[in-house]
Amino acid sequence: MVNDSIADFLARIKNNIHRQKNEVIVPFNKKLEAIAQILKKEGFILDYKIEGKGIKKNIILMLKYVNGVSAIRDLKRISKPGVRIYVGYKDIPRVMGGTGIAIISTPDGILTGKEAKKRHIGGEFWCKIW
Repeated sequence: MVNDSIADFLARIKNNIHRQKNEVIVPFNKKLEAIAQILKKEGFILDYKIEGKGIKKNIILMLKYVNGVSAIRDLKRISKPGVRIYVGYKDIPRVMGGTGIAIISTPDGILTGKEAKKRHIGGEFWCKIW
């Protein structure tokens, strides 16, 4: 079985939203920390923090709800370990008419689709969140 930490991260968020939980705890890695930073910057979560030391570190996301409704309506993994999906900057899609975000792994780091388009760089299309 292939370890897909991004799919696990998205599934944990989705499951905790369905249960109306305020926090999501996921094992730490730098990719997931970069996604958490983007989610905070784009207003999909309230905040996140990293707890623990060494290999026991976790990322704790504080989910955002507006009038009892989650700020994250849905999440979808696009590129997977078995089938990688790459996009050029001209092919980066707008998610839900611009209300959602695409997360792209580029040579300049992990960026939103909007930032990657602005910098004229493509990369691996990890996921979309709206």
